[in-house]
Order: sequence, then structure tokens, then C-alpha cells
Amino acid sequence: MLSLAAAALVAAGLLLPPHAQPEAYHDFADKQALLGIPNLLDVVSNLAFLLVGVMGLDFVLRGSRASGCPTFLDPAHRWAWGVVFAAAAFTCLGSAYYHWAPDSPRLAWDRLPMAIGFMGLVAATVSERVGPDAGRWLLVPLVALGAATVWYWRWSAARGIENLNPYGAVQFGSGLLVALMIALFPARYTRSGDYVGVIGLYALAKVAEHLDGQIFALTGGLVSGHTLKHLLAAGGVGWLLRMLKKRRPVEGPDT
Repeated sequence: MLSLAAAALVAAGLLLPPHAQPEAYHDFADKQALLGIPNLLDVVSNLAFLLVGVMGLDFVLRGSRASGCPTFLDPAHRWAWGVVFAAAAFTCLGSAYYHWAPDSPRLAWDRLPMAIGFMGLVAATVSERVGPDAGRWLLVPLVALGAATVWYWRWSAARGIENLNPYGAVQFGSGLLVALMIALFPARYTRSGDYVGVIGLYALAKVAEHLDGQIFALTGGLVSGHTLKHLLAAGGVGWLLRMLKKRRPVEGPDT
């Protein structure tokens, strides 16, 4: 089932009619500038990614259990989660750079660390659910694949055949693969239910992104939907960190 889902995602990314990035996407509701920073809140709200990314890296590299329980049962688990949190930290830089002067070439630097983070999460789940050897061997190819979809998008745009589908398959397909692995393979740690909170926060982030202008108008120009998207998405990464800090190894399937 997992192989079929992965094959279907690859086929969708390659065979569906090409989808271009609409230029209207870059027209965000909140254009307020302050202290020489254009689009202030859309830029500075990315600091939330830096915060949770650095906190996550600190835990992955230095975390330990006062109770004597290991933080990670295998180094492969640690490295995959390290990629997830490093990608979150770099999302701060890429997204802030993009929102300073939004256009499609800058958007690539926003999406690049996100694609790497999505693939890091898939590798972490493979490592913990399928097996550490599989996660160890797949980490670099998956990260390379995520990055390649972003560069392919820009390459195709430069040649007049812009196609965003492979990146879309990575963004949304990664969640599908993670959900399948959680359903099909036994857990090696407790707190699998925390993934529901992560999915909920990410879903709210996408809703806020879609309602960018409406939220900006509703709040009287105080905050836009896109700013909230950054905070909610960073909150999802923070929820993953909370899960890692609270979970414990289990002997059998996590119920």
C-alpha cells in the first residue's frame, strides 16, 4: 500500500497537466511597512520558524531523559528529525527573503527548505515505523528529491513550461505517506496521537493562507491570514517538538 501510494504521487507529479504559479499569489493583503521593513508582519512572523527550528535542533543534538529513557532508539531517528528542525530554521530565512519583495524566483527560496522539511518528516517516519536502516538509506535521496522538485519548478518556468505539480506532490503527498505509515506500521514510541494536532495546525495554516485578505479586513488591518499561516505552521513544528520531548519508547504497537 505504501509503495502504491508513493508511485501514485510520482505519477501525479509527472503526468497531470502542468500547473503554473499564479502571479496573483504574490499579492498579499498586508503591505504595511515599518522601520524600513516592507510587508513587516509577513516578514518578521517568520521568526517563529527560527525559534522552533533552533529549539528542535538543540533537543535533537543534546536532548536526554532525566528518567534514563533514551531520547532516540537509533541514531537514524535523530538525524532525520535534525533535518526537519534545520529545515524549519532555514524556512525563516527563505520566507523572510521572499516576503521582503514577493515574486516567483524568491518564492523558490521559501519553498526549498519547506520541501526538505517535508521529506525529512517522511524519512523520520520511515526510520521509526518501517526500520532505521530504511530511514538511514532513504534520508539523503528523499531530501534531494524534495529539493529537486523546487528547482524543477524554476527550471520549467524559465523554459516557458512551468509546472508546479512535483512540488505539490511533495507538499501534500508527504502527509499522506506519513499517515499511511502510522496506520500500517507499529510505533516504537508513545504519543502517536500528537500527529493529529500537527495535522490540525497545518490545516488551519492553509485555511488562513486562503483567507488572507478576509482575515486582514476582519481584524481591521491588525493581522493578515498569511501572517497567521506562518504562526500556525510554526506551531505545527513546535507540536512535533513537544511530541518528541514527551514521548517514551514502547515495547509493542502504540495504542
